Amino acid sequence: MSQLDLAETRQRQLAMARGLLEFGAKAAVPTVGFGYLDSFGQIEAGQGAQLWVVARMTHCFSIGALLGWPGAAELADLGLTALAGPFQDQRHGGWFARLSLDGEPVATAKEAYGHAFVVLAAASALAAGRPGASHLLDLALDVVDKRFWEPKHRAMMDRWNQDFTRADPYRGANSNMHTVEAFLAASDVTGVTSWRQRALDMTDRIVNQAARSKQWRVPEHYTPEWRVLPEFNRNRPADQFRPYGATPGHGFEWARLATQLRAAIGRHAPAWLSEVALELYQQAKADGWADSTSPGLIYTTNWRGDPVLHQHLHWVVAEATAAAATLGRAFGGSAYGSDWLRWWDLIERHFVDQEHDSWFHELDASGQPAQTLWQGKPDIYHAFQACLMPHLPVGGSLAATLARGHSRL
Repeated sequence: MSQLDLAETRQRQLAMARGLLEFGAKAAVPTVGFGYLDSFGQIEAGQGAQLWVVARMTHCFSIGALLGWPGAAELADLGLTALAGPFQDQRHGGWFARLSLDGEPVATAKEAYGHAFVVLAAASALAAGRPGASHLLDLALDVVDKRFWEPKHRAMMDRWNQDFTRADPYRGANSNMHTVEAFLAASDVTGVTSWRQRALDMTDRIVNQAARSKQWRVPEHYTPEWRVLPEFNRNRPADQFRPYGATPGHGFEWARLATQLRAAIGRHAPAWLSEVALELYQQAKADGWADSTSPGLIYTTNWRGDPVLHQHLHWVVAEATAAAATLGRAFGGSAYGSDWLRWWDLIERHFVDQEHDSWFHELDASGQPAQTLWQGKPDIYHAFQACLMPHLPVGGSLAATLARGHSRL
């Protein structure tokens, strides 16, 4: 690609990032931060306000504030107010999983997945200098440390009931993966290296050990003692958060995070981080791109790499592009650039909803917009980051990298 073409692609991506923030702004709800958007950018009242959505939106608008984009700071503050207010369980601690739009708890479980995004949102908001972010980050890290972190296993447990008296026996890679991202951000903005060490511990357990044992396909499901459950949800392969089998999208995401972790640690980074990143990327690419007859990377495979769910989800191709850009910067090699261009072209041709300035969250096997696994367009997190990461140096977290002087994109 010529320098002119690269410059034009960069401008389109930055314009797309701005458009995604404008689309996300439609989710603003004064009482609870952000609602859940349908395919047309209208709030679905029946979905209420979900913790992971509110926290992700807060993270994205904090990044927008760092970039100086109009209105982003106010929306980041709206999310912080919700996370510090109605979402907090004042009696038992932690954050409710879901509220009604008038601020009443609907789902009271305490989930590591959502709590990881509270940490990420607070860390990004602190990098952006938003009021109240430091206090929220301290609270979130304290809850995660005391309630979810299991020192024996050097990993996160998954879910509690409201008062933290009954723990779900399930252990999952997904919540740990997003906690890796959150701990990298927390370490960046606080300077506390123990959070980075915990990120390394989780990465070691789940990908350096478990994924290595499965030919670099990431096992998602585990017992309380962290034994792999390879057949978990075999009879419910389309479970929204716990699908059966391996997920190439998570292979790409772990590859990116391992590369960011390597950069954050610096010259003392263990050599296996490079191996993990490179191997995960190649296996995810081989499995996800196996069905060349349809536009996109498939959602899940079995342990031989055969497709299970052929749907194409927006976050999978977003993470593929982000991983290609990140590994290309870190390790060099023209193949990553070729992959990035191929997948970005796929995004522009099939996933971008030009009419509504957003991305379709799901395509069926033939490449048509669908809603079999995901309803609507609940947030902008994966797509927004994929627009920005190709233009930034590799660092522990996106917000801290921008705060260190790379805000002139």
